[in-house]
Amino acid sequence: MTNQQQQREAIVQYGKVLYERGFIAAADGNISVRLDEHRLLVTPTCLCKGMMSEDDLVIVDLNGRKLDGRREVSSEVAMHLLIYRMRPDISAVVHAHPPTATGFAAAGIALDKPLISEVVLTLGAVPLAPYGCPGTPELSNSLRPLIPNHDAILMANHGVVTYADDLTRAFMHMETVEHFAKITLVTRTLGQQQILGADEVAKLDKIRQQLETSRKEANQLRAKLEVVGS
Repeated sequence: MTNQQQQREAIVQYGKVLYERGFIAAADGNISVRLDEHRLLVTPTCLCKGMMSEDDLVIVDLNGRKLDGRREVSSEVAMHLLIYRMRPDISAVVHAHPPTATGFAAAGIALDKPLISEVVLTLGAVPLAPYGCPGTPELSNSLRPLIPNHDAILMANHGVVTYADDLTRAFMHMETVEHFAKITLVTRTLGQQQILGADEVAKLDKIRQQLETSRKEANQLRAKLEVVGS
């Protein structure tokens, strides 16, 4: 795991990228990374994530209590905490409102059809969680059944949350969801969708599982080497 300064720099960088690409507006969205077994580094509330400095970030414990930082913690930190508790393999969470994908969420339409092989390989499917009021247990309860088996979730009338074993990959998941939403919208506009067959999806799922296993093994080896090196 990289040091805290590197994590701060990365969060600020990706906050700017999310803002510049129109995935968030005003004070929308939030980002977090796992610093260690007991602490998270998170973006603050009521601040544009495209205009943050490293000193604006806040450290919280796994109960959401602020441990360090001059700003206040977002009420949506509960969503991040739930993901970290349920997925010990996860080290970064990104929540944003990319327009096309959020449009599907507001329309009550999941992005779960196997239309693009690359999406099946990276995300499998992107389900839709029922609406839950942001910043309340309702939102966490709506996400809870979907978190174990998915790395990206649409939230009805709200936005998208993605997560991964590092921040770069969590951001790339967000980018993939929005790209897939745009492609899906084109197929719906054309009035025709050519869905991959069950056999093809099974092949892609098998490859995805192999890739995930390889990633986990590589991460474990890297962690061991870091321990030895320290």
